[in-house]
Amino acid sequence: MAPTPYTVSRTTEIAAPADAVFGLVADFHRWTAWSPWERNDPDVERTYGGPDTGEGATYGWRGNRKAGAGTMTITEADRPGRVAIDLRFEKPFSSESTVVFTIVETESTTTVGWTMAGHSTGFAKLFAMVVPMDKLIGKDFERGLLALKEQAESGS
Repeated sequence: MAPTPYTVSRTTEIAAPADAVFGLVADFHRWTAWSPWERNDPDVERTYGGPDTGEGATYGWRGNRKAGAGTMTITEADRPGRVAIDLRFEKPFSSESTVVFTIVETESTTTVGWTMAGHSTGFAKLFAMVVPMDKLIGKDFERGLLALKEQAESGS
């Protein structure tokens, strides 16, 4: 069975400078304040590696069934406009995706885009036939962008 490609993408407008948004995205230590998945398992085990922020920074997690387990590595951090991440899930199923945040400042706001793209294979492909990836995590992206907006606009 051939892999099935997927893309999930959401955007929002944030009334804060692009650099402030970039700082929240390019530092995995700061994801606990806005990531929609951080509240899924309060006992999740986190590990950080590489530099504190930017290219080469890593974040690993291991939690309950809902949180699963996996790693993220920042592969590109182009201040203030783009952060690319290699995302690898180990549990509840194995998968690899590319995550890209685009951050574009205009006169009055900053437009933030959050996109995840990859291929569903094996169990994930079968599951995606019932629940498409956009339906599965699109609402999480929306909640995460809302929390990112609140953090950036509050100056946290």
